[in-house]
Amino acid sequence: MVFLYLKKIQIMSKSTIAIIIYVIGLIFGALLLDIWSSETGLKAFIGIGWTVILLVALFYADKNDSK
Repeated sequence: MVFLYLKKIQIMSKSTIAIIIYVIGLIFGALLLDIWSSETGLKAFIGIGWTVILLVALFYADKNDSK
């Protein structure tokens, strides 16, 4: 007797993992690095860079999922 339903393993998509890591990074930046303080400067570029990394990760995740 073969249990076919045991062979199904649902794995999170790469884009979902990238978004979860992004949100965790934003929470870390907001609470510990104080990115959203009233003084702007290098901290603002950290947030922009983090968003750019998310967009690149989503692009490559979508590119690899469509194959």
